[in-house]
Amino acid sequence: MKTIKVLGMMSGTSLDGLDLAYCHFWGNNGIWDFEIRQCTTVPYEPEWYEKLKNAIHLSEEEHQQLHLDYGIWLGKQAKDFSKGSDLDIDFIASHGHTSHHRPEDGITFQLGNGQELANASGQKVVCDFRTLDVRLGGQGAPLVPIGDELLLSEYDFCLNLGGISNISFQKGGKRIAYDIGLANMPLNYLTEKIGLKYDKGGKLASKGKRRPDLLKKLNSLPYYEALYPKSTGYEWFSSEVKPLIADAKFPTEDLLNTLIHHNCEQIANAIKAEKPKKTSRVLVTGGGALNTYFMDTLQKKLGKACTVVVPPKKFIEYKEAMIFAFMGVLKSIGQINVYASVTGAREDSSSGTVFEPMG
Repeated sequence: MKTIKVLGMMSGTSLDGLDLAYCHFWGNNGIWDFEIRQCTTVPYEPEWYEKLKNAIHLSEEEHQQLHLDYGIWLGKQAKDFSKGSDLDIDFIASHGHTSHHRPEDGITFQLGNGQELANASGQKVVCDFRTLDVRLGGQGAPLVPIGDELLLSEYDFCLNLGGISNISFQKGGKRIAYDIGLANMPLNYLTEKIGLKYDKGGKLASKGKRRPDLLKKLNSLPYYEALYPKSTGYEWFSSEVKPLIADAKFPTEDLLNTLIHHNCEQIANAIKAEKPKKTSRVLVTGGGALNTYFMDTLQKKLGKACTVVVPPKKFIEYKEAMIFAFMGVLKSIGQINVYASVTGAREDSSSGTVFEPMG
């Protein structure tokens, strides 16, 4: 198979910025390989940050306008990136930015209108990777496990720490994946209150101390009792988690420390439940992997059950954009890119909508 050249675009729940990853993919008889050739992150200007953060509260008309405007903005970023680097692109695969995710109500929405993106970039676009799965009764998430299985099979567990934490692994001949719970979303919420985008390296958290009562309340959240497949997002954080930490009268350092211990306990519980071997390896990506205190705490909670592997920074930061590019590849050749075993849908699907530039 000839090399397929794709620009993957991803905006996560933590709103760190728009990730762009120009990737090459090639395969033979179902065995795939890849290379992230060039990548960058476009930080959100305050205006865009606020618009995307508050999108869930917009009226239907305002939300639709944001969908169109953001699609144009995405197209401009793609065009600037590809022209500036003189890239040869077969198509763009865009995740967009999730504004609503309530699969139990049949609702999921990723901002970034595909037609506007195609028009503004001048490129073919594959996007909207979640909707079909939700229509099929699935969670529409997580989607990254298809890449974990086909591109990263040497790892026993693939853990992603973005705004929330999700994990994937092989079990009984199938790929299993689900959202464990929290990761960076509550940490960034707390640091923003003191004028910081994030706690670099977990330095503030490392200076704090655990608050047992708060830790107990966090660990008692009903979501953790639910069986997978399951997924969550900002709505859950806003309604169930934020009240616990917003009303807590503790120093920021203590809150950060307690939340990291909470995150790591839940992640360790999820991994240990699958009875890993001592030789098992957990690949950690997403912004949380750059938080040294987070990683050290996670390894301590796991003990000798398995080993945490933190890859190079470029891979940590752009893995999701790369895998959405790969999902676009699978869609373009008519292959399955969303597993029912992961999402709980009635069947596997080749998900995504294709748009060609017009005018």
